[in-house]
Amino acid sequence: MGPSWMRAVLVAFAFLTRLPLRVGDSRDADVGRSIIFFPLVGLALGMILTTAAWLVNGHVSVPVTAIGVSALLAAMTGGLHLDGVGDVFDGLSGGHGDRERTLTIMRDSRIGAHGVVAIVLLLLAKVFAVIAALQHDAWRALLIFPAVGRWSATPLIVLFPYAHREGLGRRFHDHASVADVAWATALTGALMVSCGARFLAPAVLACLVALALGVWLQRRLGGLTGDVYGAAIEVAEVVFLVAAVGGA
Repeated sequence: MGPSWMRAVLVAFAFLTRLPLRVGDSRDADVGRSIIFFPLVGLALGMILTTAAWLVNGHVSVPVTAIGVSALLAAMTGGLHLDGVGDVFDGLSGGHGDRERTLTIMRDSRIGAHGVVAIVLLLLAKVFAVIAALQHDAWRALLIFPAVGRWSATPLIVLFPYAHREGLGRRFHDHASVADVAWATALTGALMVSCGARFLAPAVLACLVALALGVWLQRRLGGLTGDVYGAAIEVAEVVFLVAAVGGA
């Protein structure tokens, strides 16, 4: 892997996590190419979560473990994607159908009641999904659900217009390509097959739900934002876990 590809990997980790990485100056091509490695970032997060859950397995209750897994994931990502969930629902509730007002509210760093409710409901759904995974000993599902969530955001980055003229997500949208999504999809597919072909259908379902969310929000906003990418990751994670464990 050459230096350019390594920079792309580092950009992916720096964008999706709060790990202390030094990326330095990244070229636009590295930013765009980094979406190929979004599933790799998710796999790394999943490995940490699964290891932590395995270490405490049998020592603490399953619900407490599930809460810990969800909290650890939020800590490793800095709550970035959860913040996206809150911003999206604050904007939709306060924008009253007005595009510019909705986008303005979404960019406000403060969080409102609707945003808090959305985050709480999402976390409850994730905790119960993790509980189900632990009860079914679905360790492989726990390992790969963060990878599926991050892969599910890659089509949204490339296939939908960006709603703001500027913003962190804008560089990804402007410089990523359909080919990058295809490589991310191939990487995710290989991961699904290596962990069990039965995970393919839940992964596809999670991505379809993320795409449906993108279609709906594009109609409301005229395009997507980084907050939408984050919200899609969170929703796709839960959808995958529920679908994968439901078939266990």
